Amino acid sequence: MARIDLRGLAHSYRPAPRGRADYALKRMDMTWRDGGAYALLGPSGCGKTTLLNIISGLLVPSQGQVLFDDEDVTDIIPEDRNIAQVFQFPVIYDTMTVRQNLEFPLRNRRVPEPEIAARVAEIAEALHMTDDLPRKARGLTADAKQKISLGRGLVRRDTAAILFDEPLTVIDPHLKWLLRSQLKDLHRRYDFTMIYVTHDQTEALTFADSVVVMHEGAVVQVGTPTELFERPAHTFVGYFIGSPGMNVLPCEITGASARVGHQTVPLARGYAPSGGKVELGVRPEFVRVDDGPDGLAAQVTDVEDVGRYRIARLRLEGHPMAAILPDGARLDGHTTRVGFDPAHVNVYVDDHLVEGEA
Repeated sequence: MARIDLRGLAHSYRPAPRGRADYALKRMDMTWRDGGAYALLGPSGCGKTTLLNIISGLLVPSQGQVLFDDEDVTDIIPEDRNIAQVFQFPVIYDTMTVRQNLEFPLRNRRVPEPEIAARVAEIAEALHMTDDLPRKARGLTADAKQKISLGRGLVRRDTAAILFDEPLTVIDPHLKWLLRSQLKDLHRRYDFTMIYVTHDQTEALTFADSVVVMHEGAVVQVGTPTELFERPAHTFVGYFIGSPGMNVLPCEITGASARVGHQTVPLARGYAPSGGKVELGVRPEFVRVDDGPDGLAAQVTDVEDVGRYRIARLRLEGHPMAAILPDGARLDGHTTRVGFDPAHVNVYVDDHLVEGEA
């Protein structure tokens, strides 16, 4: 296990980058605590895999340092970092048995036979694969092969961190929840530093204690699932986390009230934004529909039934927005009135959250 520090880290695939736009990974400083469970979350092309490959040593950054427990490993090859990496497609030896696959990393390090046998038995039990140990890997399902790949990282006692790069992409949907649960159990049991790359918010939020959200090569927020949901630090986080995502409405703000078009929205705090693009952010869960005569006039464009709840699609002063309808709520006609819980209305200037004054 190891604490991982990134200092002044940035990377460009161009030989002579001239500006911020030339960097696939924007400059960052970050610490991954020893024994933490982290998720790197963001859309394809945002820099997640680039960052993971720098941590593992598969890629040398253009700028900055990577430190494991204060040791600079920036130029050290992957084999010498004691990193285990689980890729999107399982990397195993199909001609070997499950037991031989799990033994392989230990035999390479000349671990004594009794210790190999004991460690393989322990990991196989933790992965619920004891009965599969004599089987050839080629005959196993994709999820079982991925568990072997994970087990080869867990079996080594000197592993500094385990890195996962979209590990559940090829797994059948009904098995994903089971593997996620097993990963959480394994983390609690062995306390490895784990970094999990995914574009799936459900995977990230159910696996990680802390989620690192990336957008266009930059880290825009690091926080717990609750923090990401209730206080998105960037409008992209609000949009990307949640289903549906946060409503973002352009506005003008004076003190503790905002104007969206010709209508006024009360705020819980006072603001004095000076220039820039000003917007309100409010989750669909915190939008009240059919809010009475004092609510904001809105047009109803659609109502979607997604099984667990219904989503009202609305337009407020011409801007699209969504609201989660409570059980039993009805929308009759094409217009309604909506209200926002002031405690859950966030204010953004140039996409970044700003704090008002009480």
